[in-house]
Amino acid sequence: MFLGTHTPRLDEKGRLFLPAKYRERMAGGLVVTRGQERSLFIYPMDEFVKVADQMRQAPTTSKAARDYMRVFLSGASDEIPDKQGRFTIPANLRQYAGLDREVTVIGAGSRLEVWDSAVWNAYLEQTEQSFADTAEEVIPGLF
Repeated sequence: MFLGTHTPRLDEKGRLFLPAKYRERMAGGLVVTRGQERSLFIYPMDEFVKVADQMRQAPTTSKAARDYMRVFLSGASDEIPDKQGRFTIPANLRQYAGLDREVTVIGAGSRLEVWDSAVWNAYLEQTEQSFADTAEEVIPGLF
């Protein structure tokens, strides 16, 4: 499970150093793709296969499902981190997420998310109060 917040930097070649605690889990390969709110999602390869299998269950008669799968899968790039835990984020994905040097990597359960640090901080500031104010059950059975 991926947890926590980390602030690595992209190097001049667009490579990201995975946080040390996640390197072993990602050593066999990973997939980076477009996420929501202009973030990137990073899945270990086996987890991405599960997500892709779930997508294949969606009806192709649903325009929303087709649109989602096209955007999600067309941006996907499979990568293998080097011995130092670095991998290159393709230029089109860096552009999509507005990534420069300062990035924030958050653990989101089965995946990592990569955000431009300024965008992440603004998002967090915007959503923290609604998180604190949530009175109804957002995730069934959790509270």
